[in-house]
Amino acid sequence: MLVAAVGGSAYGMLRFYFDATTDLALRHELARQLRLGRLPVPADIAAADLLWSSDPPIARTERDDDHDERHSGGSLLDRELAAIYVLTLDAQGQVIAGPESTPPPVAPDQAAVSAARQNGSDIRTIRLSTGLPVRLLTYRVDHPGGPAFLQLGRLIVDQDRILRDMVAGLLGLGAVSTVVLTGISWLLAGRSIRPAREAWERQLAFIASAGHELRAPLTLLRATAEVALRELPPHEVEQRSLWTDVIRDCDHLTRLVADLLLLSRLDAGRLPLALAPIPLAPLFADLARQVRRLADERTIRLVIEPSDAVVIADAERLRQILLILLDNALRHTPAGGEIRLTARPHDRVVGLVVADTGEGIPPEHLPRVFDRFYVVDGARRRGGSGLGLAIAKSLVEAQHGTIVITSQVGRGTRVEVTLPRAADRPQGLYSPEEKAEA
Repeated sequence: MLVAAVGGSAYGMLRFYFDATTDLALRHELARQLRLGRLPVPADIAAADLLWSSDPPIARTERDDDHDERHSGGSLLDRELAAIYVLTLDAQGQVIAGPESTPPPVAPDQAAVSAARQNGSDIRTIRLSTGLPVRLLTYRVDHPGGPAFLQLGRLIVDQDRILRDMVAGLLGLGAVSTVVLTGISWLLAGRSIRPAREAWERQLAFIASAGHELRAPLTLLRATAEVALRELPPHEVEQRSLWTDVIRDCDHLTRLVADLLLLSRLDAGRLPLALAPIPLAPLFADLARQVRRLADERTIRLVIEPSDAVVIADAERLRQILLILLDNALRHTPAGGEIRLTARPHDRVVGLVVADTGEGIPPEHLPRVFDRFYVVDGARRRGGSGLGLAIAKSLVEAQHGTIVITSQVGRGTRVEVTLPRAADRPQGLYSPEEKAEA
């Protein structure tokens, strides 16, 4: 952008200078022609003539004969047209031929004549039939003793060539500058983010090492608590309650460590995924068997609609995603509510929707529900660690999908997981038991 801005500004300034200088020269010549014809000179033309006479700019580019021979082929016509020519035109825009006049170098431009007839004057750049550019000034003469129009032109091949050379130079300079700046920016950016990358890698390594180190003592601690609980007599109610709490907390820590290890593997891109076509009907049937008992215990209506769709996913990780979403829905749906799991096939994707009629999520919390360890007020009291949705989002994205959550307080929450769609399996290949279970 910087190179383009500087180059564009330089090009625009040079083109403005060329146009202004040529227009001033044309007006100066127009004033001279009006005086030669004993015609009145308008104020704006007289001001331009005075400006030219007081500080004449370089109106023409002088070239030596050798340079002309090399670059323009030594064309006499090109050198003649480089000077300003004047055409005297009648009311119809035709050249007025004098007794000793020579044929005009170019034909009058009728579009410019029409514009001058309406506006009094017209200045524009045209191209001749040969492709040569000409700066053209057409002036309407409102005097009975003179011609109807004066049309003055100057060939601007030299200016056009300079501008083309400048554009080519700017493009080359811009390309080289862009490559150089890109390389320098890449090196500086890589050097600046290297400490952050190393810190991130150390953090992932620490989480993985800590997780593996914590597994063994947690397993030993839980086993010790189970042995102590079994050896306690039934009447030791308080002691049994304490050891039961220890076992429950060990299970919670074990799940938390497993979630952290899973997230660290996802962050490092080291989680193996077996992506394959997964029919949803048997998966939904298995989820119905696994979740319905918990829903019935809490008097929540669970509806899992059968689907013949097939998605491209990892079967184990897809089951884990849906279990996370269903578990969240069970935690936040009161008794008498409803949880519904549906699949909506589209052109190239399938949308898996988990919707509940629970308490909903306040709008200020929605942008952060996928953040790690972030829980909505009161969610932690229900046993949430703030990692479930973060894991679900990472697993979905690892399988080339998307996840979106919408919610209304007091009306429920809707989570849609979109995964690539595979060719559907014919309906007859599903057993009646699979559909009945779903």
